[in-house]
Amino acid sequence: MKREARIKAMQILYTMDFNGVDIDTAIKNSMEEEQGDTLAIELAKFCHEHKSQIDEIICNALKNYTIERLNLVDKAIIRLAVSEMFGKAPRQVIINEALEITKLYSDQGDHKATSFNNRLLDTISKNLK
Repeated sequence: MKREARIKAMQILYTMDFNGVDIDTAIKNSMEEEQGDTLAIELAKFCHEHKSQIDEIICNALKNYTIERLNLVDKAIIRLAVSEMFGKAPRQVIINEALEITKLYSDQGDHKATSFNNRLLDTISKNLK
């Protein structure tokens, strides 16, 4: 159930970046009215509200790479995972969930996206301690 909320939140964040829309429009475009998932919306809104801080954390962890080079799906997944690291959930669980979502939505079978996101999120987790 929580993974489904994370996936929906990631889709909202992706929609914002891809379509250049505000969060309310992205929520409306990403979710069907009857399936409105409160947790997904909360996750997406929290991530959006802290986006500049989250992006700074991501930028500080990237080596020889810029946040602008991340594809929009991976950027949404990573932003969401970093925003969840502000909470009480175990970071390894957050990272594992992010990697499972990466496998479903970004990885093209070569495991490069999963490996990249794993290294980046591990670095971020260590930097936040």
